Amino acid sequence: MLIGIISDTHDHIEHTKQAVSLFKQRNVDVVIHAGDYCSPFMIPLFEGLPMQGVFGNNDGDLQTLLKKADEADVEIAGGFLEVKADDCSIAVYHGTYQGITDALHSCGKYDVVISGHTHETVSKRVGNTLAINPGTANGFDGDATIAFLDTDAMEVVFTTL
Repeated sequence: MLIGIISDTHDHIEHTKQAVSLFKQRNVDVVIHAGDYCSPFMIPLFEGLPMQGVFGNNDGDLQTLLKKADEADVEIAGGFLEVKADDCSIAVYHGTYQGITDALHSCGKYDVVISGHTHETVSKRVGNTLAINPGTANGFDGDATIAFLDTDAMEVVFTTL
């Protein structure tokens, strides 16, 4: 299974459109957004993609974000999401509190933990768990990045927008 991973779009429409285009080109099975869409106008950009996500600490109008998600047929689960991808158990949390992120990495329940928040790309093993942060799709403090996870090979590839 191929998973597209994005986080911290922070209202950057052009980079988000580029990411969506890449997700479609690569024919991803699912897109996971680790939060910080920011404004509700960002959600319709993901329409037509099988997307699931969580809220981040900069997401403002949560009710309207959820309404737009419903209209675009994408799922925003709130602050935490569990995804089953084939035999792979995935936890998604924005990463606002490092202690929670660390606990998810080390609890042993998940094959993969996806977070955002720090705007830094991460792909590392913590015990048997693969910790992934796609960086920031906004790029306001460096490169704009997304990631692809191949769950069969358990390999992560980062792409600059």
